[in-house]
Amino acid sequence: MRFLSMVRINEKSGLAPSEQLMQDMGKLMEEMTRDGSLVRTAGLRPTAEGVRVRQRNGKQSMTDGPFTETKEVIGGYAILEAKSMQEAVELTKRFLRVHGPEWDVECEIRQLDGPEFGAEACGERSAA
Repeated sequence: MRFLSMVRINEKSGLAPSEQLMQDMGKLMEEMTRDGSLVRTAGLRPTAEGVRVRQRNGKQSMTDGPFTETKEVIGGYAILEAKSMQEAVELTKRFLRVHGPEWDVECEIRQLDGPEFGAEACGERSAA
């Protein structure tokens, strides 16, 4: 099964990844890619460079970033290959541990849906 782990950060914290964090993260990502548990990962550019498009009551609107009303934003993501949600949680915990105590980071993990991601269309879908 595949899971999306969305990395939530406080963009206004002023923290930037250290060289050591980048090296440690690189090693972890290399290991997880090699063992097949990490399918893809990427960071996201700051919200100041983003755009939100919304549709409400049939009308579309667009807002340029930064999105000041949002304290935490999605700063990156990882697509994980795992046998269960618990395994996806354990993989995500490894990622969070690499950041060390100075980072306030949270990940939201959700299973990707559909037969191409390891869940049969309705067979493993939980009731909403």
